[in-house]
Amino acid sequence: MTYGGHTRAIALLGLPLIGGHLAQFAIGLTDTVMLGWYGVEALAAVTLAGSYFFVLFLFGAGFGWAVMPMVAAAAAEGDETSIRRATRMGLWLSLLYSVVTMPLLWWSYPILRAMGQEVQVAEMAATYLRVAGWGLFPALIVMVLKSYLAALERTQIILWITVAAAVVNALTNYALIFGNWGAPELGVIGAAIASVVTNGVSMVAVMIYAVQVLPEHNLFQNFWRPDWEMFARVFRLGVPIGLTTLSEISMFAASAVMMGWLGEVPLAAHGIALQLASATFMVHLGLSNAATIRAGNAYGRRDRAHLARGGVVVTAMSLVMSALTIVLFLTWAEPLISLFMENDDPQRPQILAIGVGLLAMAALFQLVDGAQVIALGLLRGVQDTNIPMIMAALSYWVVGIPASYLLGFHYGWNGIGVWAGLVLGLACAAVMLMIRFWMSVINRVGAPAVPRHGVSRG
Repeated sequence: MTYGGHTRAIALLGLPLIGGHLAQFAIGLTDTVMLGWYGVEALAAVTLAGSYFFVLFLFGAGFGWAVMPMVAAAAAEGDETSIRRATRMGLWLSLLYSVVTMPLLWWSYPILRAMGQEVQVAEMAATYLRVAGWGLFPALIVMVLKSYLAALERTQIILWITVAAAVVNALTNYALIFGNWGAPELGVIGAAIASVVTNGVSMVAVMIYAVQVLPEHNLFQNFWRPDWEMFARVFRLGVPIGLTTLSEISMFAASAVMMGWLGEVPLAAHGIALQLASATFMVHLGLSNAATIRAGNAYGRRDRAHLARGGVVVTAMSLVMSALTIVLFLTWAEPLISLFMENDDPQRPQILAIGVGLLAMAALFQLVDGAQVIALGLLRGVQDTNIPMIMAALSYWVVGIPASYLLGFHYGWNGIGVWAGLVLGLACAAVMLMIRFWMSVINRVGAPAVPRHGVSRG
């Protein structure tokens, strides 16, 4: 396939995935905007609670992400039995993980206090998590089934289900946060209920689609039967993916904790800037998912040339998006931040002043953030996860978090310093992961020594 052919194929596959990620992001954005209207304290609490929740959610999502390259490779080989087995055991692992994790969400208050958060903000965040935590079960089920459908290149349905979920979330938030349409005014609890309802609606919709449109896979027939061999394979692939994601998201969560040490206003500004940076990251994440699927197909066929050309194209597409985002963040910072606040909010000038500086730093890490997630997507496609996990952990925890602390507090750069540390951590990951893919892994695809299934041990 030519480079033009790869561009068209990635666009057709990736655009619905990007749209789906943006719709998923809109769910969190709705919470941020509406809680920002409700009050700065509520916004700060849910910013903190959201970071805590997503640390746990994204580690568990590793099992869902593991399903994507496994199903893509099996589909390329025409192995429908492996498609069913991998997806079913991904669901098993996600449900088991949710049960184990629920106590951390229910009893989050002492953990938040141990992290140095203010009493009132920690109490409100813990209240949110006791309710929103129940959404972990349907959220992880949805993650697995979306990966299954994406790997089969059924990305349009993922987009529409996620758009519908975003609408449900917005309407439920509007009713329950503010007490509109005869509903009680519940504030942060209303936002938490809306989150659970949204995840539940998404789960029902995606399960109905999978059963009705793809009955040949019989995903839920004899669901209770264990498949320990496939369980172990999904586990071995999913845990490194989850730990890699955990390393990155916990770096951002640690940055939220550090911003919390600086006070309520810097934490609120951090939440707004992070939402804006996350919106543009959804484009890179959608391209990364497309890279995983395309690389998984090439891996299943042992087509090294296809893998290399696809890697070049998806990386170039990410770089173009990064350039556009840098221009946007540097020229439209104040109008973008203003979207999240009421004009008469007394803390508006302070939040704007801090937020503009943070968004300038977010512009700096667009290139490296996009590059590292594209590299991860390509590596996952060829089921290489263990060495990338170590590279990511070193980048985020040995470079990123210490740099954030030193620059933010030791050198007195405050919020700008915390975000500068994020840039350094992401840059380190981008360089190492790109070298890993282009200098090492790609040369092994098609070679007899590479196993057809399982995780490459590096």
